[in-house]
Amino acid sequence: MIDRAHDLPLTQQARLLDLSRSSLYYRERPVSEHDVMLMNLIDRLHTEWPFAGARMLRDMLRADGHDVGRRHMTTLMRLMGIEALYRKKKTSSRNPEHSIYPYLLRGLTIEEPNHVWATDITYIPMSRGFLYLCAVLDWATRNILSWRLSNTLTTDFCLDAVEEALSLYGKPKIFNTDQGSQFTDSDFVKLIKGNGILISMDGKGSWRDNVFVERLWRSIKYEEVYLHAYESALEAHASLARYIKFYNDRRPHQALDGLTPNAVYFRS
Repeated sequence: MIDRAHDLPLTQQARLLDLSRSSLYYRERPVSEHDVMLMNLIDRLHTEWPFAGARMLRDMLRADGHDVGRRHMTTLMRLMGIEALYRKKKTSSRNPEHSIYPYLLRGLTIEEPNHVWATDITYIPMSRGFLYLCAVLDWATRNILSWRLSNTLTTDFCLDAVEEALSLYGKPKIFNTDQGSQFTDSDFVKLIKGNGILISMDGKGSWRDNVFVERLWRSIKYEEVYLHAYESALEAHASLARYIKFYNDRRPHQALDGLTPNAVYFRS
C-alpha cells in the first residue's frame, strides 16, 4: 500500500491515498490468503445479517463447506472490527479511562443540515488484504462530508476524517458514534468537545441507533465494493472516491424525495 522504495515521500503517498498517518509506521502482519477469503465471506454475511454472532456465522460458513472454529471466527471478527449488532443484557467491561456518553437522538426531530453528524468504521475487502473505511455523514441529508481509509484500526484516521469535515462544513450541534475504542479515545473526545459539540453514543451493540450509517455501508458494499476486487489501496481509494462523488452528487434518495444528498445539504 505504502511503497517505501518510491521516490515520492511517504507523507505525500499517505496524503494521496487518504491513508492515516499510522500507515507510515505500521508493519503489516501477514494474514493468510485463506483467512482473507474467510474475512471477505464474513463481511458479506455480516452486512446481510448484522445480528449474527460468531457461532451463527461459523455455522453459515460450515454449511457452505468452510471449516472454521468459533474461536478462530471470533479472532477474525475482532481483526475486522465487527461484532454481532443487538442489544445485550450485560455489556462487556469498558476501559475506565474512556468515558461513555448517552444516546441523544431518541425522539429528536432532525431535519436540518449540521444538526447531527455521525461516523463509523467498516471493513473493506480487497483481492489481497483489506482496509478500513471511516466516513462522516450528515444525518438529515445523508451527505458524506469526509472519509478516510486506513490499514489499521487506530484513532488517527478517524480524527483526520472529522477534522476535514469540520474545516469544510463548519460543525454540528451533536456528533453521534458507537462505543468503539476509536470514538471513546481521549483524543477523539477532546476534538469533539473542544469544538463545543455534544457527544451522543449508540447503545452497546445497537445498530439501529446509528441506522443511517449502517445503510450507507450497505450501499457502499453492494453498489461498489462487492462489484470489484481491488488490487491495491490506490485502486480502492480511486474507486471509492468515484462512488462517493456519485453518492453525493448523482444518486437519488427515496428518503430525500428523490433528491441527492448534496442538493438537499446545500439547498438548506
